[in-house]
This record gives sequence, C-alpha cells and structure tokens, in this order.
Amino acid sequence: MSDTAPKPVKYPTIHLQAGRQRRVLQGHPWVYSNEVQMDTAAKAVPPGSPVRLVDAGGTPIGIATFNPHTLIAARLLTRDPATVIDHGFLAGRLRRAVDLRDRLFPGTPYYRVVHAEADGLPGLIVDRFGEVVTVQANSVFMDQRIDAILAALDEVLAPKAVILRNDSTQRALEGLPEETRLAKGELDGPIRLEENGVTFFANPLDGQKTGWFYDQRDNRAFIASLAKGGRAIDFFSYNGGFGIQCAVAGATSVVSVDRSALALENAARAAEANGVADRFEARRADAFHEMERLAAAGEQFDVVIADPPAFVKSKKDLAVGCRAYRKMAKLSARITAPGGFLLCGSCSHNVDPPTFAEQVARGLSDAGRTGRILRSAGAGPDHPVHPNLPESAYLKAIVMQLD
Repeated sequence: MSDTAPKPVKYPTIHLQAGRQRRVLQGHPWVYSNEVQMDTAAKAVPPGSPVRLVDAGGTPIGIATFNPHTLIAARLLTRDPATVIDHGFLAGRLRRAVDLRDRLFPGTPYYRVVHAEADGLPGLIVDRFGEVVTVQANSVFMDQRIDAILAALDEVLAPKAVILRNDSTQRALEGLPEETRLAKGELDGPIRLEENGVTFFANPLDGQKTGWFYDQRDNRAFIASLAKGGRAIDFFSYNGGFGIQCAVAGATSVVSVDRSALALENAARAAEANGVADRFEARRADAFHEMERLAAAGEQFDVVIADPPAFVKSKKDLAVGCRAYRKMAKLSARITAPGGFLLCGSCSHNVDPPTFAEQVARGLSDAGRTGRILRSAGAGPDHPVHPNLPESAYLKAIVMQLD
C-alpha cells in the first residue's frame, strides 16, 4: 500500500443499550438519549460529531450525527458504516434531492430542495426561489457545516444569493442561537417566485420560516379549481398563496386576511402581477376577530380558506391548540355559503391527522353545519415523508363542501 493512500476516517463509536436497536434497524432515523449507552466516553463526544453507531454487541448500524445533550441523541445519515461524511457526501445528497425536484417540477426552479430526514440530510431545510436559496440548519451537525453546505450548493445549484433562516424554535432544542443573515449575494426587496403558473412575491429575509410555504402547492391548486364564479376569502393568508390562485382561477372576488402588513403588500403585488387586482382586497385584521365580525354581519363566501400558523408548537400545547382548531372550523363554517367549500389546514406536527379531523368535525357541529369531505391531503411531493418518521407528515388540509 502506498504511503500516500488516504487513511480511513475513524469516527467515535456510540453503543446502543442492549435490546434497544430494533426500532432503528427497522428504519427509524432517530436514536433517543435513553437508548444510548451514555457512558463517560459518549458524554465526551463533541455535539455535532459524526459517529459510528453500533448495537450493544458492536455490530455496525451506520453513521449518524450525535449530540449527547439532546433528547434525539443520534440522527442516522447512512446505514453504510464505511461512508465518509465530507463535501462529496453532502453534495451527493443535495444533487439527488435536486434531481428529484427537477423531475417533479421540470423547468420550474421553485420548490423545497431538501426536506431534512426524508432527503437523507437530517436537520437541514433548503428552499429554492430560482437563483435565490434559503437554508435552515436545525441541528448542531448542520450548523457546524454551514460552509460545507454552502460549497455544496454552489457546486450543485450555483445560486446568486443564499439566505440563512436559522430562526426556528427547533434550534433552541439543540442549544443553538437564532440568526437570519444573507450568506451570499445581494437582495433588493421581495423576490419573485412561481407556483402553479401564478406569480408571487416573498421576503425570505423578513418573512415567516423560509419566506414561502411550498408545502400547500397541491392544496392551493385544488381549492382554486373550485373557486370559479364565486366569492373567496383566505384567512391567515400570508403572501396570498391561496387567494391569488383562486382569483386567477376565476373567483369573482377574493379577500386576503392577515395581521402582517408586509405579507399583504406582497399579496397585493401578486394580484397586480397576475392581472386580478380589480378582484382582490388585502384586509389587515386578526383572523378570528374578522371571522366573528363577518358572521355577525351575515356575510357568506363560496370558498373559505383557514390555514393558520402552528397552534401546537409542543405537546404541552395540544389541548389549547385543539380548541383553537375547533373554534377556527366553527367560525369559518359559519361564513361558508350553502354548497360552498371550506379548507381547514394545520401545520402542527404534534396534531396527528385523526385528531385534527376530529376537531374540524366538532367545529362544524358547533356551527350547526354538515357536509362532505372532498379531500384530505398533506404536503406536496417536494416535502417527502420519511416512511418511518410519522412526524415528517406534519401538514393536514381538509377540503369540504358544506350544506
């Protein structure tokens, strides 16, 4: 063997406790701290390190990221114990993710590029807006490798601008600070994007999450297909994703309701860009208060959309959040015309689909309404679900016709 041959990388070894390997061997990508032999050596492993994961007897399971200080101690990167976690690994996973999106949305570079565990890059979110990319690192491992991630993005996508949206609540669980900054290039005002053939505008530096919610793409298209010839109202509208698509599809009038002036400005700009400004109204208000006001005034709409931010950000909020979803369904049902359509959405991963459906059904009953469910759906295909991680199927959207 040549003296210049590369030496194999030796990662710290983390042992699982006896009998605790079954779940991860069956495909789950997470290992919890109480499943690890958290001895002195394991506790000494620096947070964010790649580790060699083995069972209690030393049989290799794979390579994982490791943080001895968090509930999710290990996140599996690969089941091949010989894999080297370097630039080539990151670029390869990124290229695989981009190839899938380009097949899903040919010629339209507006999508979620990386959806964490489901794309083999746990703790990493990447969204693409043409030549602008937003990145969110939600684990110590990914946060420590921002430079390597940026280099991989340059190799695979060559973006003109990259924004770090490291301001999610998940970072606090990893002991990471929040930050939002421009890591590459320049931005001058809102950026343009396309969805379902409709033009929109977003502020990835100042808006919510990474600037746009691509996950509702298919649900927006479906409800818009029902809006022709009717009046539509979109609560928690953000940048106008649902409402503008309803207007483009032929709604006679659309109202977007949100508390953010910046988001409503983007919605109005999108209405102008798509030639529907004469049928669009941006209304700055609290959604619940506006629903109550409209119901008291006897107003009804043919299409009502209620897609709020997460009401249940942690399990301790479940009871309160469920009551909020029930109230939302009740109030929005009251202003849905007979024969009209109502979409209720939830992005809270702590609320599973049966629980959300139950709260929506209770809300309809509270409103004295009945009807039929036309569609129960999750996120679009650029937000794939890990088959062994139910938490990644966080989005719920129920579309109903009410009697």
